[in-house]
Amino acid sequence: MSYALVTGAAKGIGKAIAAELAQRNYHLLLVDLDDVSLQETATALVGLYHVNVHTLHQDLSQPNALSKVTAWSSRWHDQLTVVVNNAGYGINGAFEQLSLEEQFNVIDVNIRAQVGLSYAYIPVLRRFPKAWLLNLASTTAYQTVPYLNIYAATKAFALSFTRGLRYELRHSPISVSALSPGSTDTDFVNRARMGQQTRKLADRFNMTPESVAKIAVNGLFKGKAEIVPGFINKLNASLPKFFPKSLVERIAGNIYEQKEKAPVVAITPG
Repeated sequence: MSYALVTGAAKGIGKAIAAELAQRNYHLLLVDLDDVSLQETATALVGLYHVNVHTLHQDLSQPNALSKVTAWSSRWHDQLTVVVNNAGYGINGAFEQLSLEEQFNVIDVNIRAQVGLSYAYIPVLRRFPKAWLLNLASTTAYQTVPYLNIYAATKAFALSFTRGLRYELRHSPISVSALSPGSTDTDFVNRARMGQQTRKLADRFNMTPESVAKIAVNGLFKGKAEIVPGFINKLNASLPKFFPKSLVERIAGNIYEQKEKAPVVAITPG
């Protein structure tokens, strides 16, 4: 009976990935900052799939987060074959107008936590004949995104880091994949309080978290390097390299610039 660890598992894509893994008879170790939603998710998954679900309420931006997560999960390390680094968030707004502390916090969650957890769990995953590591990137990893600047930059890091790690571990039993979703039907635009232009555009192309998760888990177990769910997202990931960067930046900037109000913190689709 194998276990899978999923961060950012209370809602959205993380919750859907946890459900997809539970359908495949994985027991679950779920980590999230939102304790109430995390407990609701755990209860629902136990009822639906009759698997064991253990939860940890943890802010991954905290300096001691890595040691807390690994200490908590250690009792299941002899059964842990899947690790999903899904947690992350972003801020919509102009760089100079946003809190520097909050932007460093985004980097801590999206980069530092992902790198730290990958480093910590590689020795655990090496124990098994086959194991899997999935890191969340984004279609924003493939281009510059003004007004979603730090978030997009962290996702570019995540994609590059994951591909490099995949190559380094190519002779190991660990299969490493990056998931790059695009617009997904989560609370992203609501929590960001984005303008109507962005909301309407997102509504046109949204995928459900469940469809993203199914593609993600299928791709993970097939050993894919990069998983980009949906045809439109594949286009969004591939097309920018064929156009001048200034044009791509201008289009993205027009989508995400908040002209009518001050920028606010936003939680990512994951």
